[in-house]
Amino acid sequence: MAMDMQSSGHKTSVIAKKNSTATPHVICMVGLPARGKTYISKKLARYLNWIGVTTRVFNVGEYRRQAGEYSDHDFFSPDNSDAMAVRSSAAFAALKDAIDWLQLEGEVAIFDATNTTKERRKMVYDTVVIKNGFKCIYLESICDNKSLIETNIINMIMRSPDYKNNKMNDNEAVEDFRQRIEHYNAVYVPIEEEEEGHFTTMKVVNAGERLLISRQEGYLQSRIACWLMNIQLVPRTIYLIRHGECLNNLAGKIGGDSDLSPRGELFIPALANLINKENIPGIRVWTSWLKRSIQTASGIEAPQERWKALNELDSGDFEGMTYEEMAQKYPVEFAARDMNKLTYRFPGGESYVDLVARLEPVIMELERQGNVVVIGHQAVIRCLLAYFMEKPLSELPYMQVPLHTLIKITPVAYGCEVEYIPLPVDAVDTHRPRPTSPSHKRLRISSGKAIYNQSIYNK
Repeated sequence: MAMDMQSSGHKTSVIAKKNSTATPHVICMVGLPARGKTYISKKLARYLNWIGVTTRVFNVGEYRRQAGEYSDHDFFSPDNSDAMAVRSSAAFAALKDAIDWLQLEGEVAIFDATNTTKERRKMVYDTVVIKNGFKCIYLESICDNKSLIETNIINMIMRSPDYKNNKMNDNEAVEDFRQRIEHYNAVYVPIEEEEEGHFTTMKVVNAGERLLISRQEGYLQSRIACWLMNIQLVPRTIYLIRHGECLNNLAGKIGGDSDLSPRGELFIPALANLINKENIPGIRVWTSWLKRSIQTASGIEAPQERWKALNELDSGDFEGMTYEEMAQKYPVEFAARDMNKLTYRFPGGESYVDLVARLEPVIMELERQGNVVVIGHQAVIRCLLAYFMEKPLSELPYMQVPLHTLIKITPVAYGCEVEYIPLPVDAVDTHRPRPTSPSHKRLRISSGKAIYNQSIYNK
């Protein structure tokens, strides 16, 4: 049986100003190798950028590699004074770049390193808080789950730049990485309340099994804590797909709640056969409340949930119109949308920015879940795909999401692997590319008039 589920800058954010942080933040990662620090860093940066908080990861390993190619684990030995100097220099350079970036344009800088000693963490605090007056969060990833650690090690060996061009075979690389962990373990001191109790700390235990928070303050930090409550590091796959071709697609109409077209009905068994034969463990199917989404999922043999938050972008007063009708009857509105498709809000409807806010609970739940098939709509899938692919918000409204194409997303250590799988059922192309020339000029409308008209609806 299906379940009903319902469901939000400082300088450059495009989401509402309440998402801005008046004081720049540095998030200082802490923990041994193979504990998911870089994975968490990249995912957290992806989330914050997606909600409009300008965020960047400064990975000390990338700075360290600029000094030379990696040879073996001895480079990380606490007794190797020459290598220690290189590593310290890389850390200082990364932190300096993070501070410079925050002073110019950034809102959140993630300092991605092990930061396993009290001395290093004090240096970060003195630089970030005492010297520059920014806020600092220490995000420590703790893991004693041996199975999870082994999985992380394998993922690191497969994708870490240290081992891509190295002459070690896989077994040698795994053993080398284990030795690297031992070098860090020899000097690792977890964050302690007694001596570091003045820090704002968030400790993630066993990839989300527990979350311990101390001295959290402010709206941004609460958003980060909420996101951390929903993360996981276990392998999984997310499938994104638009509903089958519908009657409104054929007519070129915006929105609505039409049935599938004959070709859309042919797509039902094609999609079901593809998903069912894979026998994906624990697979769940999420659809919107709209008929074309529910109909598309009807052949899949898996538990299904209905999310109102997955409904298509609300086109308000223009629901059921074609773009040609919109350009003819409401040329000023049509021009305003082409001028800034991301922030344009349909009269009585939504903008892409509104849709991102509406989909945030969906993202939170996707981070918690295992294998999921999401059957949504063009604008909805664009928003979700932009999140997983780390696309700038400015590109989001123009991402190509063709009908009858399954998008397979596999989260990995350094991002997401994305695969497009077209199914053998023809469908109309509904993609409208970014206009090559501004619509207000083609329609002989002043840009000021288009901007003013849209500002009325955005109030």
